[in-house]
Amino acid sequence: MKKPEHAPETPATQFLKTHQVAFSNHLYTYEEHGGTRVSARELKVDEHAVIKTLVFADEQAKPLIILMHGDCKVSAKELARQAGCKKVEPCQPEAATRHTGFLIGGTSPFGTKKTLPVFLEKSILDLPLIYINGGKRGYLVGIDPREIVRTLKPTLVEVALAS
Repeated sequence: MKKPEHAPETPATQFLKTHQVAFSNHLYTYEEHGGTRVSARELKVDEHAVIKTLVFADEQAKPLIILMHGDCKVSAKELARQAGCKKVEPCQPEAATRHTGFLIGGTSPFGTKKTLPVFLEKSILDLPLIYINGGKRGYLVGIDPREIVRTLKPTLVEVALAS
């Protein structure tokens, strides 16, 4: 694990500071296609508390963000139903980057290029502390999950599937 010499300044951290969200910095060595399994291992935290930021699109190609536990998958069918869409599917990486301004593996729900609707797996709010991407590969921030509700006003959903 890298020593947090200097945490990066990103659109996500600027958003958190602007909204007076207390956060801790967690840097680690990024591994391509490693996902939350690698970040949880490197930071020595439960993967359930590492929250992934996924960009999906509805049937009209309108993007949305779903925040999910690292050790769970998203039921696209259930997300579409709870979001009031016919269907949703994961965005292609280029489209996700275009909508958020972040590279895949460094996508944060905070400070996105465009304001996107955010959906939050309800059980995330049961955790005392979560680790979520800080806007750069190999960089997570630790925050109180209720700060997501306060700052992003997400729609709460129950769409988790066991991995």
